[in-house]
Amino acid sequence: MTDTSTTATVSSARPLEGQVAIVTGASRGIGAAIAEQLAARGAKVVCLATSAERAAETAARCATLTPGAEALGVDVAKTAEVLALVDSVAKKHGRLDILVNNAGVTKDQLILRMSEEDFDRVLDVNLKGAWNFCKAASRSLMKSGGVIVNIGSIVGLTGNAGQSNYAASKAALVGLTKSLAKELSGRKVRVNLVAPGYVRSDMTAAITDEAAAAKMRESIPLGRIAEPNEIALAVDYLVGPGGAYVTGQVLVVDGGLSL
Repeated sequence: MTDTSTTATVSSARPLEGQVAIVTGASRGIGAAIAEQLAARGAKVVCLATSAERAAETAARCATLTPGAEALGVDVAKTAEVLALVDSVAKKHGRLDILVNNAGVTKDQLILRMSEEDFDRVLDVNLKGAWNFCKAASRSLMKSGGVIVNIGSIVGLTGNAGQSNYAASKAALVGLTKSLAKELSGRKVRVNLVAPGYVRSDMTAAITDEAAAAKMRESIPLGRIAEPNEIALAVDYLVGPGGAYVTGQVLVVDGGLSL
């Protein structure tokens, strides 16, 4: 009898072997953690940022985990640019299996002071950017029976003062996710959203006032902010075998903040 234990172990450790993934906003933080997690699980990852140089370090780390990772630059808000990039990736690799829409910006301000330009830019990147990639990638994902994961925010579910533009963009992502899940399920494409709460990042690190930092932690039932890799593990679940029967869902990863 053939011993298949070694093969089974390798397969379970690298369930994304042979798959190709695109991760937007992969230069740092959550996006970089997602890219590296997918690479560790066997996927060949295309790391995107506003310039290839910004995503180069992430791609280099991914390449040590699964060869073939690369860094590319794109403005996610430019439809034609996104379409050309996705088409190029699909032709180069012969397939596309995973799309993670993580690119996002914030331009916080109370509505009485918020400029139209700041409102438009946040919606263009956070919402239109995700729509651009979903549209550009959908045909290739239909061929592979692929997966889309949009990175939203708990703010898209609860709202937040001073973030009407950001909250609106992330709330709209929920609607986009659920609509596409219904639209693409017949072609075996799953679409889900991860909604993080506070995550360790340059933004949270900038809170140097200990009282403010303590207040932030106290608002979270688990008493701490998330690490980027904890969001990456949620994405890993949704794109991997464990999430094979999950579509149209919002996975909240906020330490209980929204309770």
